Formats: sequence, structure tokens, C-alpha cells
Amino acid sequence: MRQIVYISSMRRQAAIDPAAILGQSRRNNARARITGLLFFDGKRFLQALEGEEAAVDAAFARIQADDRHHALVVLSDRTIAVREFGEWAMAYATPGEAGDALEQVMRLSMGADPAVRGTFAGFAQVRAAA
Repeated sequence: MRQIVYISSMRRQAAIDPAAILGQSRRNNARARITGLLFFDGKRFLQALEGEEAAVDAAFARIQADDRHHALVVLSDRTIAVREFGEWAMAYATPGEAGDALEQVMRLSMGADPAVRGTFAGFAQVRAAA
């Protein structure tokens, strides 16, 4: 299986509806058997995608072509033996929602590689401090 972790910034003029993005991602990912975690802080997306290589490649190509994303950077691209983010179509964490974002991220990334979990935890901490 392949796992890609990326970060991107939202284009200034883009109208972002996190609920709509999440709903569409969950539908697409469930159909493609992609799992992962999405963290959106209102300006940036941090996402892990994992699944069969062809499915992850196709999903990532759609993300790269999406004009809402700007300055997309791949933080990690690796082969994994088992899913690190469970069987959900896409877990989601955001500051300002029910509970502390850092706690949400730590709970949702519990099974992830320590480096991947650290990336999400660090991002959540920085956003909480901003």
C-alpha cells in the first residue's frame, strides 16, 4: 500500500466549504478504498492518503489539479504494510470544532507512524498557538 502526506495552502479567492470537501472526499475515498486524515485550519490542508497505489495516485492527481490548492508540498511518500488510519474513508480534524484539535489529531493518528503522527500533532499545535 502507498501513503502520501502533503500540505497545501488554500488559494485566497477560493470559496471553501469544509463540510462539502469532506463529504466529497469521503464518498470518493470510500469508493476507491482510500483511508487517511484531513486537517484543515481555514488556510491550509494537511492530509494523509493511504491505499492501493493506483487509487492513491488517482486521488492525489485530482488534488493536484484542484485549483483550491496552492503551494502543494509532499511531506512523505512511502510504502506501508497496513493502514495506519483505520478503515474510515477520511477522518477529519479542525480547530474550533468539538474538543481540542490536538486531542482529535492524536486520537485519529494513534496508529500512524511516529513521524506522520508528529507531523499532524506539530501542525495542530502551531495552529492552536496562532
